[in-house]
Amino acid sequence: MDENPVQVLREPGRENTTKSYMWVARGGRESIIHVGCLAHVRRKFHDVLKAGGKKKKGGVAQAVLNLIAKVYKKEKQARQQGSTPPEILAMRQKEIKPLLDKIKNILFEKGPLTPPKSLLGKAASYALGQRPRITAYLENPDLTPDNNAAENAIRPFAVGRKNWLFAGSPRGAKASAAIYSLIESAKANGLNPLDYLNNLFDKLPKAKSEQDLRQLLPGRIPAKSSAA
Repeated sequence: MDENPVQVLREPGRENTTKSYMWVARGGRESIIHVGCLAHVRRKFHDVLKAGGKKKKGGVAQAVLNLIAKVYKKEKQARQQGSTPPEILAMRQKEIKPLLDKIKNILFEKGPLTPPKSLLGKAASYALGQRPRITAYLENPDLTPDNNAAENAIRPFAVGRKNWLFAGSPRGAKASAAIYSLIESAKANGLNPLDYLNNLFDKLPKAKSEQDLRQLLPGRIPAKSSAA
């Protein structure tokens, strides 16, 4: 999940300057698991190196970044090899978990020597605090090490908002959410968004039942049939 602020006008009981949010959720499992984002952890250690000027090899931040890079490399290799869900879980327990354990051990070892209010201290504290949520992804082959997929899905909304600035009413905001949901769901299912919407608008008036409507959802349409 991810969110992005948006201004909604003419909303009963709220000032026009009140901040609202557009939320995106990928997936649809009934049981929600709180999972952390390894990309956020990586970003904080990258900021440590960036603040030091020219990057130098060695040091805690670089060591952590090197281990995180290995995590992503192994995840990429598994996807490229077309690993099955059981194979992914086995790989993560055998190869990914030890890498995350090394990060924990480095931070526990160097933590007492690091000022807690320094960038490195804050990065270490964040990483250790997020560890239970970061490692949660190891147990589910459908999950990834980070929240990038959701962030990428909300980005077109954030970019568009720079042009249209606000939603004119709550009804407009809901309509916007519906259209963005359809477009991003089409992209996630390998459909061309324009072809999908043309197909949807052509067939939607002919839908007579809830089942008919469900058959028009992006996940129910083969990619090659989006323009049929």
